[in-house]
Amino acid sequence: MNSVITITQKQLSEFLLNVSVVRPVFIWGPPGIGKSSLVEKFAEEVGLPCVSLLGSQLAPEDIIGVPHIVDGCSRFCPPSIIAKEQPYCLFLDELNACSHEVQKAFYSLIHERRIGEYKLPEGSIVIGAGNRAQDSAIVKPMSSALINRMIHVQLKASHRDWIKWAEESGIHPNIIEYIKLRPDHLWMDPPKTEEPFSSPRSWHMLSDAMKEYGDNISDEWIGILAGGCLSPQHAAQFKAFIKQIKNKYKLASIINGDTSWPSDAKDRDVLYFLAQSFRSQLIKELPENKDKMTENHKMLSHRAKALLKELSSISVEIAQIVVSDQEGNKCLPAWFMVDIVRDLPRLVKKQQ
Repeated sequence: MNSVITITQKQLSEFLLNVSVVRPVFIWGPPGIGKSSLVEKFAEEVGLPCVSLLGSQLAPEDIIGVPHIVDGCSRFCPPSIIAKEQPYCLFLDELNACSHEVQKAFYSLIHERRIGEYKLPEGSIVIGAGNRAQDSAIVKPMSSALINRMIHVQLKASHRDWIKWAEESGIHPNIIEYIKLRPDHLWMDPPKTEEPFSSPRSWHMLSDAMKEYGDNISDEWIGILAGGCLSPQHAAQFKAFIKQIKNKYKLASIINGDTSWPSDAKDRDVLYFLAQSFRSQLIKELPENKDKMTENHKMLSHRAKALLKELSSISVEIAQIVVSDQEGNKCLPAWFMVDIVRDLPRLVKKQQ
């Protein structure tokens, strides 16, 4: 689906409250971003029971029913899960995974809120959702007639919205702290190969598994659980994050000079994680324009160069990670890189 307006989880709640009560809505988004849970939460907030139908598992008769003889006439009777007397929220999940025959069965239900002689009770809401073609999910082209019967938005992951939800929902505190530190790891594009990938759903699954193991979970099991839920790179860094918590290595303490970079070979994974976090913090804290530098920025810049020099004495390759361009990610400010070229040229030469 092209040219769809993109909104966050917080915006989706307001959008549904104002729009879905008058017109059917379709929510596009990648797997695991939270479409289903957000719709169910919305239905709960407006006081409506939520009936979910999974499009990929439906046949046309599951919608329109089968013919019955009533008073000598044949009529279609929709299934009881749809034909309710009280208003409700009808959630059509994976709607664009339906066959075209099932899509046709939804035409009148979505547009006119009726199936045959049955009409949805006044106050009912119809919401559809589905993955995008680029997500390597099972999707089928949605007919223009069906597209034109709904108002479309695309849901994007917002780490701020997710953290707020996670704190209210009892997500494991180590996971919340990690996402606060690395918000870019909350979600990634689904890979083209068959492997786990990071999403709000997979972090939730990891949280549930970690809670079952309890506080004494070993580094080995952290690695196994994270590797089964997250993308390989994120899993390795999360394992290192947990390890650095146990070893009391704190990035803030290193920046403040209270402690040094871990230098033991056994702590290379922790060092790698801290270097990535250091890079993220510099990108977040340092201004793009040198003219906007404050005294605090100057102090951080000066300290950052000293820390890079110390880091390169342990591992030039890991120090290089901090200053290198990473495809698809933000870069360090250009003025800071000029300083690095001038003061620490060997780091830049290693990249060439």
